[in-house]
Amino acid sequence: MPSLKLPPSRPNPDDLLVLLAVARAGRYTAAAAELGLNHTTIARRITALEAALGGRVLARGAAGWVLTALGEHAITAAEGVERALGALSPESARLSGVVRLSATDGFSGFIAAPAIVAVRRAHPDVSLEIVAAQRRAAQQRVGVDLEVVVGKPHVNRAEAVHLADYALGLYASRPYLEQHGTPRTTADLDGRPLVYFIESMLQVDALDEARRSTRRMVDAVSSTNVFVHVDATRAGAGYGLLPAFLADRHDDLVRLFPAEIDERLPYWLVCRPEALRQPVVLAFITAMQARIAEVAADLHGSGGPR
Repeated sequence: MPSLKLPPSRPNPDDLLVLLAVARAGRYTAAAAELGLNHTTIARRITALEAALGGRVLARGAAGWVLTALGEHAITAAEGVERALGALSPESARLSGVVRLSATDGFSGFIAAPAIVAVRRAHPDVSLEIVAAQRRAAQQRVGVDLEVVVGKPHVNRAEAVHLADYALGLYASRPYLEQHGTPRTTADLDGRPLVYFIESMLQVDALDEARRSTRRMVDAVSSTNVFVHVDATRAGAGYGLLPAFLADRHDDLVRLFPAEIDERLPYWLVCRPEALRQPVVLAFITAMQARIAEVAADLHGSGGPR
């Protein structure tokens, strides 16, 4: 008589919530800290869930744990459990949780930080973790809910939305121009000192292409941090190729050749589809969009929108 194969058992809702935490954090240790458990308990819960579902729910990615196809199916159920438990809370209308964002330095300070302040006024239990990075959009979003990158991303299994454009212009400090003279034409910039990103480490095509008007200039101070660019330009290190929304706020900086050197670079938001089902993430995205609308003129710089 042939043996009968028993169907997988029903998964434990607690194990589904553990999977949800690991999927969002990307690591067992981070999920353990969030849930108040230890690494061993997390591993045991995932093993029990896989036994109940009859397959692997997680696989090792380059930067941490990522969901398998079965894991993505299980996440939908896990989010349902989370919503059901939230509805039982006496403060169910109040959001709580952590939003994890990877974004450029300038965007993080000028857009993301004020946006989370606006969210926390209504929902003080919401917090934001920012990984400041100047890079292409990742193919695997491990440990972050949202990414903001410069330039249109080419990603799989993710949603990409254009947020806004910002202006990049050439600036110098007033004392520097008094000492060295103000160039009359862009040709006078040949051989002059430039403050910008480290060319050999630049991974973003749009930022590299923005150098086209300054190719004949000489690197003086190079950094992966845009705030270093601003401070070095203000200190007199040379001519800075700077975001207008950061440079225009400083009276000691002068923008040069705004008609000739006016690069417009796009900010794009990339997010995992499952992140868009989290109310706390949606609230933060809405706040970012409101902040962008509020400072649109600053993003475009003195040249205005075009």
